[in-house]
Amino acid sequence: MASGEQPNRHCSVVVIEGAGVLIEGPSGAGKTSLALGLIDTAKARGMRAVLVSDDQALLEERQGRLFARAPEAIAGRAEIRGYGIVELANVDECAIALVARLVEDERIERMPEARATTLMGVEVAAIDLPERHEQQATRIVLAWLKGSETGLTGDS
Repeated sequence: MASGEQPNRHCSVVVIEGAGVLIEGPSGAGKTSLALGLIDTAKARGMRAVLVSDDQALLEERQGRLFARAPEAIAGRAEIRGYGIVELANVDECAIALVARLVEDERIERMPEARATTLMGVEVAAIDLPERHEQQATRIVLAWLKGSETGLTGDS
């Protein structure tokens, strides 16, 4: 583990067609909204998509790959702000293919270069997405997954 890095991370994680997406950002940035929006949109496009964890995930490096799973107490649950806790279908864990960081609008580059971040000693592709703009962020993540080596297909 990298110095100071904790295996329990404040984030939401979904898996779409086998590709794990770790969504991070400050409280209220729209992590859960994006996670649920990604699941709904991917399913509407005929893709397999499911929650791994909402609000926090336990990260682990295995054989040079980054894996995420939900802490047992919150597995299969998500908090919808303004409504409460809901039960959702979930999977135990997934390998992370993309870290999606929710940031302030002014930090979003118009035509960003490919980049990566390192978590738990593992380098993972990373993108910045606009906070609280679920629809646009969903389009960006699905386009990234479709264009990456994950081999996803579907309409953009």
